[in-house]
Amino acid sequence: MTLRSFLLAASFTALTAVGAHAAPRPTAAAADWRTLDPENTLVIDTTKGRVIVEMTPELAPAHVAQIKALARAHVYDGLVFFRVNDRFMAQTGDPDNTGEGGSKLPNLRAEFTFRRAPGSGFAPVARPMGLELGLVRSTPVVSQDDSYATATPDGKVSAWATYCPGVAGMARDANDDSANSQFFIMRQAYPSLDKRYTVWGRAVSGLEAVRAIKTGEPVVDPDKMTKVQMLADMPAAERPTVRIMDTAGPAFAKLVREVRARRGADFSICDIDLPVQIEAPQ
Repeated sequence: MTLRSFLLAASFTALTAVGAHAAPRPTAAAADWRTLDPENTLVIDTTKGRVIVEMTPELAPAHVAQIKALARAHVYDGLVFFRVNDRFMAQTGDPDNTGEGGSKLPNLRAEFTFRRAPGSGFAPVARPMGLELGLVRSTPVVSQDDSYATATPDGKVSAWATYCPGVAGMARDANDDSANSQFFIMRQAYPSLDKRYTVWGRAVSGLEAVRAIKTGEPVVDPDKMTKVQMLADMPAAERPTVRIMDTAGPAFAKLVREVRARRGADFSICDIDLPVQIEAPQ
């Protein structure tokens, strides 16, 4: 089974997609913002606009490292979005532009879940029975409750990313350890992919561009990634400063309270939409 057909098969068993709900944009002081690390920020210029992805090495260090290497080798420049489903995702990253290929780098072992130490950069927003929902950087995560850490040999709990809009995941075939270069960015929420496809980050800006990418399988005259680069590698004269609401600050706590009050029993971690500021170079 190919990368393309295997991910398509997964879509038929998916839960109903949860729509994205734009969060209010509260006014925040400078202390309520953090600047994205240029070494963990991927800038994807597409024919529909720029997409900025905050990478999350805490969740998938090997996958993040491979994508960085491919971007720095310019493997992704000019590749098309060969498979795009309106209520699902936009897939790209195949050097052959067919959905059947991969890079010359080795395939990767799955990083579907990770071990999380209590208090290690995880910002909880809800605690359903036995679980915690929150964010690691900007990526939405489902985790065992911290209380379970007292009963584990490593003092950590099991956690995994969840597929909200903007989340970036790796494509693979029927072998869990077959991800290589192909990846996809979610246009809508798709929780049935959780713990089945490795998550390596989330688009913090440009979701509107992802949703504007031409749909189809195959796509006729497909959109493409014109240039993919690490923010750290961009010339200073072209490099924007990207800031996102700090999940450790009071503005974030206020945002969560407002969203949960508005959504009520329908609240989802996917409802948390972190405000972003992008400042052009001086």
